[in-house]
Amino acid sequence: MQGPVTVTAYDWVPELAQGFVRDLRLRWALEEAGFAYEARLIPHSKRESAENLARQPFGQVPVLGVADRSMFESGACVWRIAEASDDLLPSAPAERDACFSWVFAALDTLSPAIDRLAFLRHFADDREAAERIEAQAAGLLRAKLAHLAAALGERPVLVGDRFTVADLLMAFVLRNVEANGDLAPFPALGAYVRRHTSRPAFARALEAQMAPFRENAARYAAAD
Repeated sequence: MQGPVTVTAYDWVPELAQGFVRDLRLRWALEEAGFAYEARLIPHSKRESAENLARQPFGQVPVLGVADRSMFESGACVWRIAEASDDLLPSAPAERDACFSWVFAALDTLSPAIDRLAFLRHFADDREAAERIEAQAAGLLRAKLAHLAAALGERPVLVGDRFTVADLLMAFVLRNVEANGDLAPFPALGAYVRRHTSRPAFARALEAQMAPFRENAARYAAAD
């Protein structure tokens, strides 16, 4: 990538979200591609400040900055990183198209179903209503996971014969499912997630995200 690269990230988040904030997607992609970057930390309490909303209209992270240009939405940012690297995208047009399809499958087909179930389990205020529909939401997710498991089979990667951006985003999305135990009926998918999140680049990216959370934990605890 031409020019300095920055990634916006929070300086701290509650423990439930640590290790899952979406700047990790960009950090992982940049580590895989071998691109140096600087994290631009945003105080969690200032996430909806005018400055952050000017960068990201929903007051979220991450934003990817490259020289004097910037873009938001983690999937779009990761795809742009992949396009700049030979390490995350195959050269064959058909395989690149397949990667593009699987990226959207992760973000548009699986992630909403995963996020919906997580909301019902952990964040819904009306617990009675959430519990009434949780089983249905879990069933819908299981059906999608079954289709994914059938498509993947015993192959280690989604496209071609090596790790690509498709695996990076799919593994990231499925980490939420594995953490909740919902991948237990699909051992091949569990193995898929563990295989890819065991990569050294993921470990470096995760540590880079977690380090400021540890450093700022006492300050946020005192503020409470």
